[in-house]
Amino acid sequence: MPDAVKQRLRALKSLEGPFEPVDLAALGETPQAAFLDWLEAAIAAGIAEPHAMTLSTVDAAGRPDARVLILKNVDERGWHFAISAASPKGRQIEAEPAVALTFYWQTLGRQVRIRGRATALDAADCGQDFLARSPEARAGMLPGRQSQALDNPSSLDAAMALARARLAADPGLVPPAWRVYAVAAEEVEFWQGATDRLHGRLRYRRQAAEGPWRKERLWP
Repeated sequence: MPDAVKQRLRALKSLEGPFEPVDLAALGETPQAAFLDWLEAAIAAGIAEPHAMTLSTVDAAGRPDARVLILKNVDERGWHFAISAASPKGRQIEAEPAVALTFYWQTLGRQVRIRGRATALDAADCGQDFLARSPEARAGMLPGRQSQALDNPSSLDAAMALARARLAADPGLVPPAWRVYAVAAEEVEFWQGATDRLHGRLRYRRQAAEGPWRKERLWP
């Protein structure tokens, strides 16, 4: 069986292309500007959920943890995402704010990797984000038991009924644990895959928190 799986995987195609040529040197002077250009290209290419990204954290034992989230915004503060502070990822970020974000747009053969520190935004930003969610999405966060063991599905039904009733009674309700984080990047890599595997790679790094960005090409 292991050999069959290995052969099965070996037979799958990857990075078939063709991919449009990319002038990495022409990317913007900041990683935010370059990222927004690539994001627009992903949207224009019809890539499903181009704002989906993998958030990587570490737990108390130093073990890596990762999950897919949705990007909420990009500005001078960084790349934004929203979570419950009471969730495992929220507790991990509270203990260790160093995180990584990864985007992959398969049709374009492009990847963006972001490493930095996550900082919670103020209560106004958090509340605005929560209230912009759909009613069902808001109700789903109110029970506050994300990732806990669910022994009886009827418990979920009861909790959701209570959450919907709470929202109906108070449409402006925002749970105190709701957080919007901005990841202030320390380095960002733009990766353009190539069929010959001579991938194009450009990294942005800054020496100081408020200093200028340095762009450098990397070996494939």
